[in-house]
Amino acid sequence: NTVSGATIGLAKFDDPNTLTAVGTKFVDAGINVGAIVYNTTAGQAYYVVSVDSDTQLTLSGGAVGGANDFYSIYTKATIGCALFVGSTGDVKVQMAQQNGNTSSAAAPANETVLYKNIANASFLPIQVVRVDDDTTATDIIAMW
Repeated sequence: NTVSGATIGLAKFDDPNTLTAVGTKFVDAGINVGAIVYNTTAGQAYYVVSVDSDTQLTLSGGAVGGANDFYSIYTKATIGCALFVGSTGDVKVQMAQQNGNTSSAAAPANETVLYKNIANASFLPIQVVRVDDDTTATDIIAMW
């Protein structure tokens, strides 16, 4: 199924780093390496490492969940999202491909950047496509 530019469905996440679904057509749907996979049941995001078949994807490290979890897969190019950080901590992100950088001092596209000691209730006016697992800040909201 496709809703608002995302491929959605129900799948198995219980084999480490693997998403397996019945009746899907990942190849026909245009799912490619680098697509963002969001396990909506577990509240975790990963990216596609390989498209193994129409029914199976290999995901980035740490991908694990239940035998019947809902997912959304985003494949469209994006300029990324800005972030709202609800609770204090460090935020480690991957910058978007089109992040509006205008100087060589700015973080380049696809660069992983660590923002230290972000305060409660802060907006990060940056364009990112991923928040890494070792982020210590919590209550983060992505604004697309």
